[in-house]
Amino acid sequence: MPQNDLKSVYFVSVYLLLYCILLQIESTFHYAFMMLLFSPILIFWMVYTVLRYGRYNGGDLGNRESGYQDRSWEEDKDR
Repeated sequence: MPQNDLKSVYFVSVYLLLYCILLQIESTFHYAFMMLLFSPILIFWMVYTVLRYGRYNGGDLGNRESGYQDRSWEEDKDR
């Protein structure tokens, strides 16, 4: 069963946001320190999940040298 890459990104983002909030409050500093210890593991898990199960929905590059999706190939050819 494949992992959902967006769920891992959302979970780790909320986790790190909560870590930043807990870091600002003096009484919850110890909880933030414990969260800091687990954060590298979660970040590696998120990166692995995105690289393993993520899908790219953009166009193929083909013979073009530029891969920007916000500009057309003709605009890049003139530069």
